[in-house]
Amino acid sequence: MAAGGQAGRVHVIGAGLAGLSAAMVLAETGRPVTVHEAGPQAGGRCRSYFDRELGCRIDNGNHLLLSGNPGAMRYLDRIGARQTMVGPKTPVFPFIDRTDGLRWVLRLDSGRIPLWIFDRKRRVPGTTWRDYLSLLRLRKASGSVAAAIGDAGPVYRRLLEPLAIAGLNTMPDEAYAPLMQAIVAQTLGAGGAACLPLVPAEGLTESFIDPAIAWLSARGAKVGLGQRLLSLDRAGNRVSILHFADGAVKVGPQDSVILAVPAPVAGGLLPDLTVPDAFEAIANIHFLAEVAPGEAPFTGIVGGLAEWVFVKPGIVSVTISAANRWAEMPGEVMAARAWADCRAAYPDLPESMPAYRLVREKRATFAATALQQKRRPAASGSGLANLALAGDWTDTGLPSTIEGSILSGESAARMLMRQI
Repeated sequence: MAAGGQAGRVHVIGAGLAGLSAAMVLAETGRPVTVHEAGPQAGGRCRSYFDRELGCRIDNGNHLLLSGNPGAMRYLDRIGARQTMVGPKTPVFPFIDRTDGLRWVLRLDSGRIPLWIFDRKRRVPGTTWRDYLSLLRLRKASGSVAAAIGDAGPVYRRLLEPLAIAGLNTMPDEAYAPLMQAIVAQTLGAGGAACLPLVPAEGLTESFIDPAIAWLSARGAKVGLGQRLLSLDRAGNRVSILHFADGAVKVGPQDSVILAVPAPVAGGLLPDLTVPDAFEAIANIHFLAEVAPGEAPFTGIVGGLAEWVFVKPGIVSVTISAANRWAEMPGEVMAARAWADCRAAYPDLPESMPAYRLVREKRATFAATALQQKRRPAASGSGLANLALAGDWTDTGLPSTIEGSILSGESAARMLMRQI
């Protein structure tokens, strides 16, 4: 504490979910906070924008949350935005298999006991309840997801493999099994009440970003845009000066810093820091189309190009995860194949492909492999006494997800609070 009991200011570098989460935890305790964002808009990879070609707002990526994501639920509750998320009232997940056109809806129980696996009308077609016991192998697995459960038959191909690709954004033959176990424990392993699917009613910015900025501003926190951090100076084992493109900011003896930037940026600012250095792409395609969503505002795709089709008013979007494998595919070919997946999931869509926007994120997430897991630092991993790390690439115990981002911000804030 500074003289008179005044806590030092915390400079949060980055206004993505990790940075905003950290700033909110600190501001809630009355600590002075300044958030510095390099871009013209807060949100990082979780944001919406107006697309002039389509003439409407779209999300830069599609995100499906579950009610069992504790960090995300705390975040939304803190800023009063949980009501901006919509989804079915029960844990249901519609699927279609593109190889044979078979459709089904996974219907989970609300309780922790998975009675649904004993009901062939509610589980994956072609499976028995014994097939789901393969999930238990993840608890002791230390290799890849495929090595742990890849021989589980239809339940693997029609449920576990799509879940691994979507959740880890890495192909199962390389994806680290303990990260898959972390997802399963938080979702299927926690029962249907933890598996209620949620998507933004309007957009990511409207649900996660604008309410957070307003919440922070109401508590005296400062949020600045267009403030790119170029370098930082050290004095002993502390950060002493932050050099931004528009000038330097002195970090006082009671001040602290949270570095909530992408892994490559953090590695550039802290050359001694070990960070993930292999990444996977995600492609999202937003089609200007209207269709009734059905029982849930999404459909899972097995055996297609896309993993999920999301339906919003005026927009039908697909997500293509682990997209490094499709890096050489021309955009128009990718869009045509994705539109075929959309029409298979929603036959009322027109045959002719409408206007669309293809968004490829080449470094969407770190590759969720065993090697990259070893490169993930803890919040305290910088070695600097007044600097904490945040971001889904830090060692959260989860893969690169919204939940991981938010938890990383909370961890970084708590680490500094113990030292302030």
